[in-house]
Amino acid sequence: MSRTKKEYLFIDGYNVINQWWYYKDISKNIANSRNKFIELLVEYQAYRGIKVIVVFDAHLVKGSIEKIETTAGVKVVYTREHETADSYIEKQLDKIGRYENVQVATSDNAIQQIVLARGGTRISAHEMLLELEKTKMDIRTKTDKREQKGTNIDQILDKETLNKLEKIRRNI
Repeated sequence: MSRTKKEYLFIDGYNVINQWWYYKDISKNIANSRNKFIELLVEYQAYRGIKVIVVFDAHLVKGSIEKIETTAGVKVVYTREHETADSYIEKQLDKIGRYENVQVATSDNAIQQIVLARGGTRISAHEMLLELEKTKMDIRTKTDKREQKGTNIDQILDKETLNKLEKIRRNI
């Protein structure tokens, strides 16, 4: 009996953020950019039903230890000193790349080649942006349709029931 493969999306956080003008401009503050980006990923994960892991380099931070947080289900990893997001993602690919469906978002050509060699798929930072924006539009469209429906009884009940209710209303 075969099991269904889980879907994972690993994101080289700073690589993607640095490709997007919108996030670079948020108050010129990297923490704000990171937080806004993570908010979008939370929505994306919930809507798409995949496991999202975003990895931020801390390899140049003296004495930095690996730190893992979870924000509304999205795993946020800060690497330890001397470890890049690329090397963290590469290690994870070694563990699960051939057993699960793994996609990696980065515009770093070297890591893209490693991803493909280890059984994963790659998506560029630009493609990731388009995917996030498409998801946001899909969510908005779904929400708008629900709001448009409202609670009109004729959209909830079938014609036969509506006819019976109309007869009752007229007799009263």
